Formats: sequence, structure tokens, C-alpha cells
Amino acid sequence: MTIRQFKRARAAAVVMAAGLTLAACGGSGDDGAAGGEAVSGPVVIDGSSTVEPLSSAAAELFMSENPDTNVTVGTSGTGGGFKKFCAGETDISDASRPIKDSEKAECASKNIAFSELLVANDALSVVINKDNTWAECLTVEQLKKIWAPGSTVKNWNEVDPSFPNEPLQLFGAGSDSGTFDYFTEAINGKEGDSRTDYNPTEDDNVTVQGVSATKGALGYFGFSYLEANADKIKAVKVDGGNGCVAPSVQTAQDGTYKPLSRPLFIYVSDAGLKKPQVLKFAEFYLEKNTEIVEAAKFIPLTQAQVTTAQTELQALKTKAGA
Repeated sequence: MTIRQFKRARAAAVVMAAGLTLAACGGSGDDGAAGGEAVSGPVVIDGSSTVEPLSSAAAELFMSENPDTNVTVGTSGTGGGFKKFCAGETDISDASRPIKDSEKAECASKNIAFSELLVANDALSVVINKDNTWAECLTVEQLKKIWAPGSTVKNWNEVDPSFPNEPLQLFGAGSDSGTFDYFTEAINGKEGDSRTDYNPTEDDNVTVQGVSATKGALGYFGFSYLEANADKIKAVKVDGGNGCVAPSVQTAQDGTYKPLSRPLFIYVSDAGLKKPQVLKFAEFYLEKNTEIVEAAKFIPLTQAQVTTAQTELQALKTKAGA
């Protein structure tokens, strides 16, 4: 199966699950998106590959209720997505980290104003091959030893003498990815600091393929890709100073999965909000958020975050004059 076929198959499964969940919760496709009249026209999204499965699920469900709309979701990475967003090429930017000050300045220089919306949580997951029995828990210091700039570690026994003589092959996010930014800051202490002799990609399915095919492989990506590929790879528990903790919904929400728990965002441009279909999609994304997040195997918002999202939704409607 090709990467594209895999993504289509996964999207179909997520949409079916989300549709069943929405139906069970009383969702209806009769009233257009999130209540009100049906809309038409394009909604253009690009950005984080981590957030893509969630936005794709929301897009498919939205289009099923609004068949005259066309929501497209690209995956150029968080940084790449903001470049397009600040150039006015997209309506919405998926992001696995908050927008940087330099990106805000770039948007401002092009008169692109926007709203930030928190849509899910994530447990950035470090993953290994199914046959790896020795590295089921790694400390932050061990991860730094592997990933730090200039690291020459190429064998597992260089990480820990008790580990076997097994070549270490690394897979991870490309430099345009918000996952790369977050991981490097959390593990190496500075955003962007990383060894460069690894297999970088903006497509997390490439990391899945690499890690599942190589006994000594190590990689990292968002929690949803771990959940979707649990039959091919397995997660490493991370010791951030208080013992080994596995990535999960509970540990991400309660903050015990340190330091790799993070929020996920979408950014909606003010120009996009002037388009009825973009405004309705953003409303749909937040109003149906819990069902979509759970069906897509992401980590739901906490109750405090839900309250914030409700406030953000009202502010969005006010800004759009709805």
C-alpha cells in the first residue's frame, strides 16, 4: 500500500467512526455546518502533518453536510504552512506549535490578521521497532545524547552500555515541522537544535515505514500516528525525571508525560472568515470538536480548554459579524 492509499484508507475509517459518533450524539447532516444554511465554495488548509488527520476528518464530515464545499488539507509542515498562510494562499493553517513572533511579523507585513484556535492535545511519541526489547524506557538525557547537535551516537550500546550492539537508525520530522521545533526544544533545550544525519520527513507515514522495517530504528511523531500504527511499531516510555511514563490520553491531559505533551492549533485568517464556508467550517471544527477528536484518535481538550474553546468560538463569530 502506498502512503497516499494509506492516508485515504485511514481518512475513510476516521470519517466513518466520526460519523457514527456524531450520529450517536445527535449530530445531523440536515442543517448545514454547525447549524444554519448550507454553504458552498473552497476552504484551503495547509500546515502540520500531525494535525492533518484531524483536519481531514473534520473536512470530510463538513463536506458530507455541505456537498457544495471543497475542503483541501495540505501537509507542508507547520512552518511551511505559515509561509503559505502569511502569503494569503490559505484560509486556515494547521499547527503543532504556537505561531512564532517572526511568523506573526511576516503575516502583519502582508496584512494577514488571524485567530488562534486550540483544537486538540498531543503526546509527541518516541517510537521503536516491535523487536526492540531493550529501549522500552529512555530518559530525556538519553534522548538528548542521541539527538543533540553534533551527536555521533550510531549504535544502541553507545546510548547505554547495557543495550545490545545494534546499529541505530534515526527517523524524525523535517525542519519545517512544528513537531521538529517542539521536540528539539523539549529534548535538546533549544528549538531547531538537532543532529542532521537522520532521515527527515514532513510525512509521518515515512517514519512509520522506516521504524517498522528496521530493528534498531528510533523515530518520533504525533500520538495519532502511534495509535493508527500500533500493530507496526511501539512507543517508548519517557523518563522526564519522575519515572517512566507512556504517552496516552490521560498522561497528556494530566501533564505527567513530560516534556512531550503539547497543544495543537488551527489558525484562521480574518480574510477567510469573510467567506461563509470558511466561517462555517471553523464553527463546525469547534462545535463538533470532542466527537471528531475522539474518533480521529487524538487527545481531547481538558474541561478548562473546552471553556476556552467556547470563548474562542464566540469571539470568532463576533469578529466575523455573525
